[in-house]
Amino acid sequence: MAGAVATLSTVLIFASSSPLSARELPIERLRLPPGFSVEVWARVPDARALALGKHSVMVGSRSGAVHAVSFGADLRATRIRRLATGLSIPLGVATHRGDLYVSSVDRILVWRNIEAHLDAPGEPDTIVADLPAARHHGGRYLRFGPDGLLYVSVGAPCNVCAPDGDRHSVILRMRADGSRRETVARGVRNSVGFDWHPDTGELWFTDNGRDWLGDDAPACELNRLSHPGQHFGFPYCHGGDLADPEFGRPGICGEYVAPARKLGAHVAPLGMRFYVGEQFPEDYRNAVLIAEHGSWNRSRKIGYRISLVRTLPGQPPRYQTFIDGWLLPDESVWGRPADLLVMPDGSVLISDDHAGAIYRVRYAAPRQP
Repeated sequence: MAGAVATLSTVLIFASSSPLSARELPIERLRLPPGFSVEVWARVPDARALALGKHSVMVGSRSGAVHAVSFGADLRATRIRRLATGLSIPLGVATHRGDLYVSSVDRILVWRNIEAHLDAPGEPDTIVADLPAARHHGGRYLRFGPDGLLYVSVGAPCNVCAPDGDRHSVILRMRADGSRRETVARGVRNSVGFDWHPDTGELWFTDNGRDWLGDDAPACELNRLSHPGQHFGFPYCHGGDLADPEFGRPGICGEYVAPARKLGAHVAPLGMRFYVGEQFPEDYRNAVLIAEHGSWNRSRKIGYRISLVRTLPGQPPRYQTFIDGWLLPDESVWGRPADLLVMPDGSVLISDDHAGAIYRVRYAAPRQP
């Protein structure tokens, strides 16, 4: 049942520098640019969306549980607590003024003043209880925007169909209490990650392309919302230039907003963040980091990496690989990136639901000889 919640106070202890944690996962296979390093920060089952508190990182999942990973002054993980279980796809987590917001398909739950009650979270408040109940693309991603409003994605209940355009394939926003709900983006098949440009304040979001049109079509998307109410094409047009064989027609793509950047077909982009830290080199500032979860129905696998999109004024966005190695040459897979989080020191956390892990990526300038 979507509203069932079981809160737990079990405390699990993990050292982020534990040799056992490092040996369990072949992180030496990960390829990063010079000067960057990666470590296993914490082991969290089915780790998906990440949200930053004052002293903890909140972790959503698809499997029913929500965790909190506490960290010390050096930002190393110190304890992992399971806050709740028995939820329905609690993928989305967001923090706002000390409260923890969690999605559960048709509803949004709130634990008040969560970091004061990590050992005994208690029962949450329900602020929304009437989102679509379809579990296909039922993981609702949550973030609070710079306007103080809560943004919520509601994907299509299908691979491709023409659902109610006011209920599905949208990104919503509302007040923190769930009131004054409005639709800001339409024609969005399934967005599982969004962020706001640090300079313009515009909403950018990933979107997963439809399946069963071949290995190389359609493109997955990185989109930019210039103003509320824009339509991004689903189910009529995919990737900005491919009319759907069932719902589209010649010339229809010109009626919708094209992607800011086309990504690889079937790479399955999930979480994305603008890099706003100061630890990475200057040319990473305001670049988009994207967790590409990886293909599931392509003849040769693609994705399973962190990609980088640079959005320089007056230039087309540049798309390249930042970290890869979760996909091995024999096409076996040991990890699938799901979300990212920029930490206060400028390091970046990456969740991996396949490996049940959160990694920490840091940069130190190479020493001069």
